[in-house]
Amino acid sequence: MRNHLSLSLIFLLLIGESNGVFATAPEQRVTLQGNAGGKRFDGIGVVDGGGATSVLLKDYPEPQRSQILDLMYKPKFGASVNALYVEIPGDGNSTQGSMPSHMHKRDDLNYSRGYIWWVMQEAKKRNPKLSLDATAWSAPGWVGDQGPVFAKNAGSDEKGDLNFFSQDTANYYVKWLQGLRQVYGLELDAIGIRNEKGVSYDFSKALRTTLTANGFKSTKIHAFDNWPDDWKFNFVKDMLTDKDLRDSIDIIGAHINPPESFTPASVRELAESLDKPIWNTEQHVYKAGYDGLISMVQGFNENFVRSGATKIVNWYGIAGLYTMTPYSGEKEAAIRANWPWSAHYQLNPVLWGYAHYGQFTEIGWTYLKGGSGDLTAGGTYVTLKSPASDYSIILETKDATTQQRVSFEIGGGLSSNRLAVWRSNEKEHFARQDDLEPVNGVVTLTVDPHTVYSLTTTRGQRKGGFDKIPEIKAFPFPYYETFEQYADPKQWGYLPRYFSDISGAFELTACPGRKGRCLRQMTPVPTISWGPDWQPYTIIGDDAWQDYEVSTDVYLQPGDAAAVMGRVNHVGTGFGVIPKGYFAQLDDSGQLRLVVIRGKADPKKLEGDAEQQALIKAQNDSSAGGEKLLATTQLAGIAPKRWHKLALRFSGSTITAVVDGKAVLSATDTLYGKGMAGLMVAASHNRVSTPYFDNVLINRLNGTLPKPATAIAGQRSVYPRSAR
Repeated sequence: MRNHLSLSLIFLLLIGESNGVFATAPEQRVTLQGNAGGKRFDGIGVVDGGGATSVLLKDYPEPQRSQILDLMYKPKFGASVNALYVEIPGDGNSTQGSMPSHMHKRDDLNYSRGYIWWVMQEAKKRNPKLSLDATAWSAPGWVGDQGPVFAKNAGSDEKGDLNFFSQDTANYYVKWLQGLRQVYGLELDAIGIRNEKGVSYDFSKALRTTLTANGFKSTKIHAFDNWPDDWKFNFVKDMLTDKDLRDSIDIIGAHINPPESFTPASVRELAESLDKPIWNTEQHVYKAGYDGLISMVQGFNENFVRSGATKIVNWYGIAGLYTMTPYSGEKEAAIRANWPWSAHYQLNPVLWGYAHYGQFTEIGWTYLKGGSGDLTAGGTYVTLKSPASDYSIILETKDATTQQRVSFEIGGGLSSNRLAVWRSNEKEHFARQDDLEPVNGVVTLTVDPHTVYSLTTTRGQRKGGFDKIPEIKAFPFPYYETFEQYADPKQWGYLPRYFSDISGAFELTACPGRKGRCLRQMTPVPTISWGPDWQPYTIIGDDAWQDYEVSTDVYLQPGDAAAVMGRVNHVGTGFGVIPKGYFAQLDDSGQLRLVVIRGKADPKKLEGDAEQQALIKAQNDSSAGGEKLLATTQLAGIAPKRWHKLALRFSGSTITAVVDGKAVLSATDTLYGKGMAGLMVAASHNRVSTPYFDNVLINRLNGTLPKPATAIAGQRSVYPRSAR
């Protein structure tokens, strides 16, 4: 049983292993009144999407897949986040990859595609109180090509971006919400206009009207979710004079990265006068180790203290993607789920930063007025109160250099029970300390610098985890995918294991001209992509592969061109998808091209948000970019609606294209010596190829045909029949 500490022992409380090496600052006194009121706490949480972040999570076997989800969403166990913000899939790239839309075409509707529905179901199953929020990064290319398109008030004026703000998009959102409700039994609490793509007052008004007319009056709208500090809040002042705009926007949303970025006092005052909460709809904490943990808590605290934000979601939670992709989870995610074939996963320390909030709060609590602010010697504190009398205090001292004593006077309306104390520091993450007993209505503690504390009158917190996590194993090689293991593609969201779409939508479907199942690229026109687009492609395998052959059967439609890719070692920096590697492309007329693709044409061109531009500057890439044709030829006997086998072979610096078993092109190139395999289709400004692929084989040079891939022990579909 834990000791109950009296006031006389406060000097020993929470000193931990510092052994008094720090000087102690003068005592700070804070008065907490349970009847003081305050702003509603709308939650802390994570983004899933904005980059196909769970594409490999779905492929994990049980029990590891459930363990990962438990560690993120289960109350009082791991991160225990109480808010989930997802991408409404739109076929286009949105950082590390793309997710399949429910409507590839205007007359197409399928609520079984992809895995984001499954993620939401699993999260909500673990925490029924979890809030659900969503917006689009990209959208199918048909959106906005008919009906009214609304003017933009700020942001880019690219044609695709202009088309997004349309009545089509409002209707498209409603269709997605209807699927979420009717098929999966879930309701969205809030929806965003679009991620980081400008401002349209008329679209906000149209979306509100469309939601209400279709039975989604209670779904709140947050706007406009942009990042540039010089204009992201400019719309707020116009809400004072534009009633329709004011009525359409329930929440002021923006991307805020403290301590560098914050909400100006003038905007906070306007929000207060309008009775509109402020949400941080995408925070970034890209820091590894314990620095990530304490920086996350600092960010959560400062979002309220400096910006008045009552909901904070961080990009992103679970890194279920290949390690070669940008922002692959080493310092961005709470859980790394990059290796489903081995069932291995890793927890980053930042997970316990989430826990310092998630296990001590619930949506609907109150930021107690007068209970949040700065610590005098560095750091911040926030006090949250339950609808009853329980309360939690979260403190962080990231920027402190000395110990400091803090006393909290516990006023009326607050529980008089002792406080459980949980602490994280460099040596120990999320550890229970001795309980703290109020004395004469006062709780006093001494806090160390660079440390996180959560104090609470609630109980049940724990540092959850699982034993015997399997070791990392390399991606299976050779690998042979015939797609015949997916008897019912719908159960798998139409997505085969381990393929990670970077752009476009590669889905399981029936083969033409032969029995069985194939993979087909399904987006017929270029998408309204979140970042600069290229051509649809999907990747698979291990970025350490060097000498190998990748082959596939391909069935071309009239006007199509398709390619196999190899030694893919780069898929963009997170804004733009042009890869680095090689491809052999065959079109329906028989033209074969062997190409080295070297990323974007101008590697130094600044694009994207401030973080992306800083990354491009830091890379200082002076190498040549763009496509370089290594060899080309015209083949006889190639025509649409026929099956052909296309292969790409790597042996040292020799690269060979093989068609129907015959080596027809060869070149020497030393630029890239290793990388993943992939499939690609050609795209023009108004058309995207939709060929079929079958029997994808990545093999040793001159290797024998291996057995087709099958599920490993414990692998399950995402939509089993019993759940549909």
